[in-house]
Amino acid sequence: MITAPALAVTRTVTAEEIAAYRGAVRATLPAARDQLASPVHAFVLAHTVAEHTVAALTADEPGPVSVVHLGQDIRCRRLVRPGEQVTVRLDVLGARREPRGIRVALRSRLTGDGTDSMELAGSTDPGGTEPFAELVTSALLAGATALEPFGEISGGASAPAPAGAAEPATVVHEPTVEWIRRYARASGDENPIHLDADAARAAGFGSVIAHGMSVVALAVEEITDRYADGDAGRIRGIGGRFSAPVAPGEPLRFDLQPDAARRVVRFGCRTPAGPAVKSGWVELAGHAAGPDNGSRP
Repeated sequence: MITAPALAVTRTVTAEEIAAYRGAVRATLPAARDQLASPVHAFVLAHTVAEHTVAALTADEPGPVSVVHLGQDIRCRRLVRPGEQVTVRLDVLGARREPRGIRVALRSRLTGDGTDSMELAGSTDPGGTEPFAELVTSALLAGATALEPFGEISGGASAPAPAGAAEPATVVHEPTVEWIRRYARASGDENPIHLDADAARAAGFGSVIAHGMSVVALAVEEITDRYADGDAGRIRGIGGRFSAPVAPGEPLRFDLQPDAARRVVRFGCRTPAGPAVKSGWVELAGHAAGPDNGSRP
């Protein structure tokens, strides 16, 4: 039986990497109205730790294993800040067998440089260890057989309930090979299926494919511009389920449905072949009350 590893990694996040990531996501959009991090940057920081965890989980597998990202939930009290030390703590919530392999749920918690306890209203954590972001990742370890089932599999907390419905919006983007490559460099996810056509075909795809989280991050930027007055600090939660790959050179349609209060925006993304991201949602806070551009709930 394989035991579930628990990892903690600390590093300093630079202003350059924050700008590079948000710039890569927004390459097809006007420049951001602020200099804040992308709300999806928390996932970028957690992704490397998740990769090491998956490698440990599958170390004793007799055959090849591929990782399929099924769903992602992100809850954030604030955005990551340039120059701060961020610690990512990850634990495996559970694993279960499925026909194609082992499905796992991973929880990542991100803590900052010790200032959060002073900022979060009602915090009882004087040591500054309360997380500013928490992520639950659902993934299929396709081909895995050795990991014994344990724990609970869940997609994270329930999506917030919308309050009525406002006018929907639709926008179409067309991801390019260069956009995918720029995202790969900025995110640090240089999986060959995103960069090399031969590797992508060997994995069963017709061409290189976009990163699933690049599609979600682009949806978040559209929602930030349209419903949050361009203030990325107002994003409090993000969720979505991945259903099909996105290839370059094809139209990618984003359907956005804000609620009447403009506090919850549901979204879906689809290509001509069908849905690519389903059950997407973004939760927005009200206008920031202080100079930190949305670091408080």
